[in-house]
Amino acid sequence: MKCQVERAFIGAGCNRIVNNVSWGASNLVAFGAHNAVAIFCPQKAQILTTLPGHNAAVNCTYWLPSSKFAFRAQQLSHHYLLSGDANGIIMLWEVSLTDGKWRHVLTVPQPHKKGVTCISGIMFSSTEAIFASTSSDGNVNIWEIILPVTTGGDCKLSHLESLFVGSKTMVALALAELLDNTGRVVLAMGGLDNKVHIYSGERTGKFVRACELKGHLDWIRSLDFSLAVGKKGARDTLLLVSSSQDKTIRIWKMVLSDTSGKSERKDVIGLASYIEGPLFVSGLSTYQISLESLLIGHEDWVYSVQWQPPSSTSTENNGHLQPQSILSASMDKTMMIWKPEKISGIWMNVVTVGELSHCALGFYGGHWSPNGDAILAHGYGGSFHLWKDVGIDSHNWQPQKVPSGHYAAVSDIGWARSGKFLLSVSHDQTTRIFAPWLSGMGDQGSWHEIARPQVHGHDLNCVTIIQGKGNHRFVCGADEKVARVFEAPLSFLRTLNCAVSSESDLQEDIQLDVKILGANMSALGLSQKPIYVNAVQEAPERPDSEAIDTLETVPEAVPVTLTKPPIEDQLGWHTLWPESHKLYGHGNELFSLCCDHEGKLVASSCKAQTMSVAEIWLWEVGSWKAVGRLQSHSLTVTQMEFSHDDSLLLSVSRDRQFSVFSIKREGVDETNYELLVRQEAHKRIIWACSWNTFGHEFATGSRDKTVKLWSVVSRTSVKQLSTLPPFPSSVTALSWLGLERQTNHGLLAVGLENGFIELWSLSGIRSEHGSTSVAGFTANAVARLDPFMCHASTVQRLAWRSSESEKTEDSQNNQLASCGADNCVRVFEVNVSQW
Repeated sequence: MKCQVERAFIGAGCNRIVNNVSWGASNLVAFGAHNAVAIFCPQKAQILTTLPGHNAAVNCTYWLPSSKFAFRAQQLSHHYLLSGDANGIIMLWEVSLTDGKWRHVLTVPQPHKKGVTCISGIMFSSTEAIFASTSSDGNVNIWEIILPVTTGGDCKLSHLESLFVGSKTMVALALAELLDNTGRVVLAMGGLDNKVHIYSGERTGKFVRACELKGHLDWIRSLDFSLAVGKKGARDTLLLVSSSQDKTIRIWKMVLSDTSGKSERKDVIGLASYIEGPLFVSGLSTYQISLESLLIGHEDWVYSVQWQPPSSTSTENNGHLQPQSILSASMDKTMMIWKPEKISGIWMNVVTVGELSHCALGFYGGHWSPNGDAILAHGYGGSFHLWKDVGIDSHNWQPQKVPSGHYAAVSDIGWARSGKFLLSVSHDQTTRIFAPWLSGMGDQGSWHEIARPQVHGHDLNCVTIIQGKGNHRFVCGADEKVARVFEAPLSFLRTLNCAVSSESDLQEDIQLDVKILGANMSALGLSQKPIYVNAVQEAPERPDSEAIDTLETVPEAVPVTLTKPPIEDQLGWHTLWPESHKLYGHGNELFSLCCDHEGKLVASSCKAQTMSVAEIWLWEVGSWKAVGRLQSHSLTVTQMEFSHDDSLLLSVSRDRQFSVFSIKREGVDETNYELLVRQEAHKRIIWACSWNTFGHEFATGSRDKTVKLWSVVSRTSVKQLSTLPPFPSSVTALSWLGLERQTNHGLLAVGLENGFIELWSLSGIRSEHGSTSVAGFTANAVARLDPFMCHASTVQRLAWRSSESEKTEDSQNNQLASCGADNCVRVFEVNVSQW
C-alpha cells in the first residue's frame, strides 16, 4: 500500500511578545507560534509552513533581507530568516522562492544565556550582512554573515563583538551604515534605562560607545534607522525613530558635521528646527545628533515604530529613496502612520487604523509590506490585523483577511458530523471553527477560521460534537467542574449553508426553526446569552459598524450571515454561540469528553486521584440528565470512545488500565451499562485509544512508547492481537480509519510527544472456521510525515474526517486533523493507493 500525505491547512496564533513578527523582502511574514517559526503569505491569507527546531518559545524573527532592503534583493532566489528563542538559541533558515522549499542552515554558536529579545540587521549587498541580537542576559552579540551566491552554498558566520550592557538590559536594536561611505556602522540600542545608547564601529567589529540620547521617561521599546536622506541627491542625514512606554515617539536627526564641529545650521529658525544634541566621532568623521520631532498621539505604550521601506518605483540615482513616513503600533489598539506636513515640516498623524472591539487588547508590533501599500499588526490575542491601501487617488485603508489560530496549546479537536467544519478548543480559552471557504469557482476552497463559538474565562480541555440528526451542538469541558452545551445559532447555519457547503445539504438545519440568531458575551466571559431573532432591531448592513466599545458601554453583538471569511474583529464578537445547558456533577476539572455515533449519549470524565472522583458520567442528549456513573478507574480517565455500533464504551486512564463497558439503551429514558473488562495494558500512562471502524478491535497508546492492538472476543475477555514496534517518543494520540470492510483493512494515525505523526497500515487476519473475529493484525508503517509538516511539540489529538454522507468505502482521499501543544491545528490530505 502507498500513502501520499499533503498539507491542507495550518491554523496558528502568534506568540504574545514584541519583536516576534517580521515581514521580509520575500513578501512572506514570519512569526513565532510556540516553539515553531510559522510562515504565512499575506496574499493567500494562509500559513504555508512551520519550521521545527527550537526547544523553547520563539521570541523574535528577522528576515535577511528585510523589507527595508528589498531594493538590494531583487535578483535573489534565496532569502534567509533568523529566529531567536527563550533559551537564547538563534537559528538561520533558507527559503528558495522558486519552489518554496525551506532548510535549516545553521545554529548560531555562542548562544545567549537567557532569552533573545530582539534581532536586527543591515544588508550591505546581496551577499553581505551584519546582524545583532540582544538578550535578557545583558549581552548584545554582533555577527557578520556572508550569504552564498549559488544555490545550496554555505553561509559564513563570524563573530564581531559582544557588548555587555549590564543589569538594565536592552530590548530594542537598530543598525545603519554611517554617512561617510567608509563602511562604518552605527548601532542604536534601548531598553530598561530609558536612554538610547549609540555605538559606532567598523564592519569588522570594534564597536565603541559614542553617546547617549536622553528624553524618554520610560522603557525604550522600539528603534529603527531610516536609510540616508537629503535633498537634491545629497545623502547627508540619517534619521532614527524611537518609541517608548511613555506613550511618545521621538525622531532623532544625525548629520555629518564640518571639521570645526559645527553642523550646518538653517538660516531661518522655524518650527521644524531641532535642538542641538550630542556629538560623536567615528573614524575621521564627526556627527551631531539632535531631536528632530516629538510625536504625541497614542494613549498607551508604543511598542513598535518602523520607517516605510523604499518602494521599487521610488528610485533615484542610488537605487532607492527613503519615504518620509513612519508606522507606529501601540497597546491602545491603534496603528498610526506619521508624515511631515509639506509646508511646515511638522510631523502629523495622517492615518489611524485599529480594532474597536473589546477583544483586542492592544498591538505588540506593526510592520510595513515591502512596497508600503499594506500594514500588519499583531496583538495580545495572538491575532493578526492587516490593512491594505486600496485607494486609487486618495488613501483608503481597508482590513484584509489574515490567518488566525490559537495562541496557546490546542487541547482537543472534533469534526462536524457532515465533515464540513473542524472545531478546536485551547488553553487560550477559546473555541474556534475552521472550514474550507468555497469561492464559488468549483474549487475545494481555502481554509479559514469562520467562527469563534466560545470565548471563555477558563482554559478549555476537551470537546465533543454531538453526532446524529438535528442542529449542530457541542459539549465543552474546561478548568471548571461544569460541562457546557452550545447550540449553533441561525447566523452560523446561514453562513455554513452559504459559504462552506457546495450542496444544500444543510437546509435541514435551517428548517429546524432555530429562533436564536447569535449570542452576547457575558461580563465575566463565562455564560453566553442568546440573541433571539425577534428581539433584533434593524441589523446594520455592515458587520463592522457596531457601536464603539468604551468603559461605560459594551456593544451588542451583531450576528450576520457572512459572505466572506471574517476578520478578527468579527470573529471575537459576532460569531458566538449561545450556551443552552450546564452539566453539573464532576468533582474536579473536566478532562475528556466523547459522544456516541447516534447522538444520544455523552460521556465525561475529570481529573482524579481517587476511584470515586474518577468515575465516568453519562448524559442523555436533549434532556441532559445524568443517566449513568461508571466506576472502574482510580486515576484520571484520559480518553474515551464509543465503538462504531455504540454498544461498547472504551476508556483509558493514567492508572495504566483500559476498561470496556457495555452500553444498552432500553426504551426512551433508560440506559443500562455494565463493566465488561478492566485490564492493565501498559507500563506507563495510557494517553490515547481508538476503535476500529469495522469491528470490536481497538488500539491503545501509552507513555511507554508502544501502541497495542486488542480485540473484544466475548462479554468478559479482551485479547491482545499485536504490539507495534516501539516508537521514538511517548504515544499521545491515536485515530483509526477503516478503509475496507471485507479485509478489515485500515489506517492508524499515531501522534507522538515529539510532535511527529506516523501512519500505519493495519490488515486483519481472520480466525479459523469462518469466524468474524480477528486473530491478529499485520501492521506496516506507510508514512512518516516530514518534520516540516508535523507539530513542533506534543500531538494532543488526531481525528479522521467523518463524512459518511458522501464517502464510499473505496474512497481513497481522506483528511486527517491534528492539534498540538505548539498552538497549531493542522489538516492533512491523505491519498491511499494500492501498489
